[in-house]
Amino acid sequence: MTAGWNLADIWERNADRFPDSIAQVQGDRSYTWAEFDRRADGIAHALLHGGAQQQDKVAHYLYNCPEYLESMFGMYKAALVPVNTNYRYTDDELVYLWDNSDAVAVVFHGTFTARCDRLRQRVPKVHTWIWVDDRSEPCPDWAIDYETAAASATDTGRVSAPWGRSADDLYILYTGGTTGMPKGVMWRQDDMVGSLDAPSKQPLPTLPGWDAFDARMGKPGPRNLPAAPLMHGTGAFNAMWNLVLAGSVVTLTGRHFDPVELLDTIQHHRVNSISIVGDAFAKPILKALDAEPDRWDISSLRVVVSSGVIWAAETKAGLLRHNARLIMIDSLGSSEAIGMASNTTTADSVGGGGTAKFSLGPNTKVLTEDGREVMAGTGERGRVALRGRTPVGYYKDEAKSASTFILHDGVRWSIPGDWAEVEADGTLKLYGRGSQCINTGGEKVYPEEVEEALKTHPTVNDAAVVGVPDDRFGEAITALVEPHPGDTIDEAALIAHVRLHLAAFKSPKRVFAIDTIGRAANGKLNYAALKEEALRRLTAT
Repeated sequence: MTAGWNLADIWERNADRFPDSIAQVQGDRSYTWAEFDRRADGIAHALLHGGAQQQDKVAHYLYNCPEYLESMFGMYKAALVPVNTNYRYTDDELVYLWDNSDAVAVVFHGTFTARCDRLRQRVPKVHTWIWVDDRSEPCPDWAIDYETAAASATDTGRVSAPWGRSADDLYILYTGGTTGMPKGVMWRQDDMVGSLDAPSKQPLPTLPGWDAFDARMGKPGPRNLPAAPLMHGTGAFNAMWNLVLAGSVVTLTGRHFDPVELLDTIQHHRVNSISIVGDAFAKPILKALDAEPDRWDISSLRVVVSSGVIWAAETKAGLLRHNARLIMIDSLGSSEAIGMASNTTTADSVGGGGTAKFSLGPNTKVLTEDGREVMAGTGERGRVALRGRTPVGYYKDEAKSASTFILHDGVRWSIPGDWAEVEADGTLKLYGRGSQCINTGGEKVYPEEVEEALKTHPTVNDAAVVGVPDDRFGEAITALVEPHPGDTIDEAALIAHVRLHLAAFKSPKRVFAIDTIGRAANGKLNYAALKEEALRRLTAT
């Protein structure tokens, strides 16, 4: 085992030092650090009793709730591996993810009971199901009641699995793949801690030492609200790090983003930081504040972190009108590379206007495909690359790992695929992914997957899918469809058809009929030309 930081050890340390401080809040429910620690032990015991072995995978199929991080704590205690599940996925997508991840257990909200029951025979590796009560469905006889498991730790004490814990213990974050299939990004816990700690003015030592840790975390930390789902890296990384800081995590009760609930919660719980996904969240927040400027006191809020979608300077300036003390951080990163570059906006810097310019982190460069560094002001393009604390690779995908995590001149780089050039002032000019990945509200959608779903409809001969600019979501999915001779295209029917096969966020916002999508002899599409055509159609409507 490698020496380094382990999240279960860190969180237990915080529980020992600040037992009566609040660790989690949702609505009228709150849990102290002592309760957070003890209940996580109960979940760890339940998973081990169910037969989980060292570094077995356990899937979360939950909306944001205290049970999400509490069960994650339990998994880390038992040296098990949390695996995120997008709750928008369809049956086939869930089966793929749980099978691909080799999940042996699933922690799920009651509202998903019927679906889990339907899928149990299709995921035979899953032998333990833990049901979280959300007042929707009763606990089935094939599942363990979460509350019963959490409460069982009262007399059992802290978990000490026979194999112990390690800095090498994993967290797996599933993200979209270039063929539309999710890929499991494997993060060592020590690397995750090091990456999240990198911007700190007083970083933790490389080798764990509690004296240094205690000096850094001298009191309970801030109150963080992940407005983004915990099933995504933006919400999960920020929440986990806030727990490292001995803070508390506040989750919303609603299952669809509601800016009014968010602002009510910030005011009521005096929240200090939130994590969002660009204008998809920020614009509705600003709209609510502008509509009722005297309704909320958000003076406690100091930091807003956004990742996944760049948010506009106009939106930031608007938020500063309501709280001049805000520090707003754009983070350029991904599941494969935390903190590649960043941009910080405050009341002192917002006057520059324009889209955020990203400053490269100390371990970030832009590299050409043959490994040369792109120099500032040359106009040359390359891919943004991060060295140092990077993931181990993709779970069970050596080929994809080899193409993303590259060894060059003895240095290992994570290169997710963001193309950019370095401007004369050293900042990045981003061009997007080399593939045709569409980023809609922070969700990655690959055209091929949506195109294949469209082509299963009997009226569709061929299809092309592109992302077009969208004020709120960054990009909106738009389809150009070539019908079979004699058939006509029913836009609503095709959108509904895609939703039968894929998660709703992957379905097109608009569908346009086209005589031919112009596929070349080699089968490739001219996506640039098709995007122009989609924009022309949208402008004409």
